[in-house]
Amino acid sequence: MLRIELFRSIIGQHPRNRKTVVALGLRKPHHVLEKEDTPSIRGMIHNVAHMLIVTDLTTGEVIVDARKIKRRALTRDHKPPETH
Repeated sequence: MLRIELFRSIIGQHPRNRKTVVALGLRKPHHVLEKEDTPSIRGMIHNVAHMLIVTDLTTGEVIVDARKIKRRALTRDHKPPETH
């Protein structure tokens, strides 16, 4: 069994990722549910791993942790604002 938590909101996400989150049964941030560990569920988790926290309930191991995945800068030329 897997414990799946939606850590990040689906607002601003690609429509394909939104549909995947809804297909998993997650509705809003910090919604938690338990699913059987099947290849199809693992594939859906892999596609939206940057938004989830997944724990294997049989071993207690954290499989995916969105808190540790770094977000990319908005643009390549992103520079911090200048201070005067």
